[in-house]
Amino acid sequence: MKVYFTASIVGKKLFLKNYLNIIDYLKKSGHTIISDHIIKSTENIVDMQSKKERVAFHRRLKKWIIGTDCVVVEASFPSISVGFEISLALNFGKPVLLLYTKEAPSLLKEYSSDNLLCERYTDENLKGLIDDFLNYAQGRSDCRFTFFIDQKIAKYLDRVSRLEKQPKSVYIRSLIRQEMTKKGR
Repeated sequence: MKVYFTASIVGKKLFLKNYLNIIDYLKKSGHTIISDHIIKSTENIVDMQSKKERVAFHRRLKKWIIGTDCVVVEASFPSISVGFEISLALNFGKPVLLLYTKEAPSLLKEYSSDNLLCERYTDENLKGLIDDFLNYAQGRSDCRFTFFIDQKIAKYLDRVSRLEKQPKSVYIRSLIRQEMTKKGR
C-alpha cells in the first residue's frame, strides 16, 4: 500500500523518535511511504519559502494524498497544517489513522467518521494499531456496501467499536467472514 505520513515539523523536537518508529515500521511492513516532507524539512525551510513555493508545495501535497491508499498521522504535537492535511484526506475519502501519545487533539476527538480512527499509542501497542488500521484500509479498497440498521443495532455496534477499538465496518466484516468460514465459502 502507499501511505502518506504527516506530523508537526515543530513537534520533531520532541517526537522525532516516534515519527521514525512509525515510518520504519511501515517501510519494514512493505509499504511505500511519503514522509520526506516532514522528516527532511525544518521550521526555517518552511519560514523561508515564498508564496509561490508554498502554493507549489500545497499542490504536491494534494497529489500525494490523492495518490495514496491511506494516511497515518502522528498528532502528539498540535499543528494547524496537520489538521488541514487530515481534513484534506478525509475530504478525498482516505482512511486516516491519527496517533497520539497522551491526549487526542481536541478538535478531532469529537469528530465521528468511519474514515478517521484516533488512537492513543505506546511502544507496546503501536505495531498492532498500525496493522489493524492497514488491514481496515486495505479492505476499504475492495467494495463499498451501504445499508440501514435500526437504533438498537447502531447502539450495539457503537459499543462494540469502542470496546474492541476498531471501526464498526471491521467488526461487521469479521462476522461475515466467520459465517463464510462456517459454511465453507
